[in-house]
Amino acid sequence: MAKKKHQLITNSQTERVALVIQYSGANLCGWQKQPHGYGRTVQSEVEKAIEKFLGQHVEIYGAGRTDSGVHAAAQVAHFDDPSVIPATSWATAINNRLPDDILIRASAPVADDWHARFSAKYRRYRYTIYTNRHPNLFVRPYTWHYYHEPLDIALMQAAVAPMLGTHHLGAFHRTDSSRSHSWVEVQDVSCQQSGDFIQIEIQANGFLYGMVRLLVGMLVRVGNGDLSLADFTEIWKNDQRGEVHHSATAKGLCLLRVGYADFPFPESVWYDTQPQFLLHQS
Repeated sequence: MAKKKHQLITNSQTERVALVIQYSGANLCGWQKQPHGYGRTVQSEVEKAIEKFLGQHVEIYGAGRTDSGVHAAAQVAHFDDPSVIPATSWATAINNRLPDDILIRASAPVADDWHARFSAKYRRYRYTIYTNRHPNLFVRPYTWHYYHEPLDIALMQAAVAPMLGTHHLGAFHRTDSSRSHSWVEVQDVSCQQSGDFIQIEIQANGFLYGMVRLLVGMLVRVGNGDLSLADFTEIWKNDQRGEVHHSATAKGLCLLRVGYADFPFPESVWYDTQPQFLLHQS
């Protein structure tokens, strides 16, 4: 077996390979590797799987970091492959060596200067709230179960609509972030309800550390009447970070997709692959 691994490494040059990755974040410590190997992360698990197959360590680079407990329907990463196997074969090769909560949906070759993070034009997140007062085992891992008060979806949509465009969103920036600025280009944002489920989606060129969960926590306060539209707008437009106290739970958040000008995968692989919950309404 060891001889077979060494036979894979015959190229003097590398080929850059892009991956579309799904993961259920409940038992993962986020995307990024942790110091001293503390906790299971997506990056470390995928790198270990590649090393098992290839016989040597290869660094992978993700489109963005997700926190502990957050899911991804189509995270994107790349690595430089020193072997001679076809880039499209890597999904199968890695999946056979990954734990059940991480899946490589597809792999493909990309240009040598293509970068999962720096070539991205946008990231899109979806946050799902379950509003039925009765708990449901099958939706619990992927939703925030909020049933204490009814939520006014029209008010929540009215709150987020003015956020379209480029704004300074320091109010939704976790205080322990090292990012030097809080400017974000919000390309799309919406709040919609279907039965017992509310979905909040936001697309931007990049996201601040903790931004979506802090924003959702404030939107729920608008929806339940605890915070007026005027106060919500004043808080984010005037960077009143001290007025933002509640972060929504991680398990309701999913990195829905990452968009690129030149992406080698069909939309069926990456565009909208998180199943949406639909329950019969009696």
